[in-house]
Amino acid sequence: MVFPKGAGIFAAGPPETVRLPYCGKLRRMTRYRTIGEVEADLIALRAATERAGMALACLFSSSDEYEADLIRERRAQGAYLPPRRTRHRVGMTVLVATLVVAFLMI
Repeated sequence: MVFPKGAGIFAAGPPETVRLPYCGKLRRMTRYRTIGEVEADLIALRAATERAGMALACLFSSSDEYEADLIRERRAQGAYLPPRRTRHRVGMTVLVATLVVAFLMI
């Protein structure tokens, strides 16, 4: 397919770009830092990384340790009680009594 001249995205010609600043301006923007300033920045960066590391630190090395500790804590709070046999005993007693009464009626 042939497009007519002047059609399309470059109908007005190729786009123009703004020139970047010349080197003289860049040199004035560059600031030299002393060793003391660099060391102070490094110390501040190390302190920030230590604080971030402590904030993100986990007490458990694996998810298994976390789950075991979670279950241990819930057991201490009484969430996982031993199974109650009394409910089954009462149910069985009622069933046996009902069967005995049914056989006595026959």
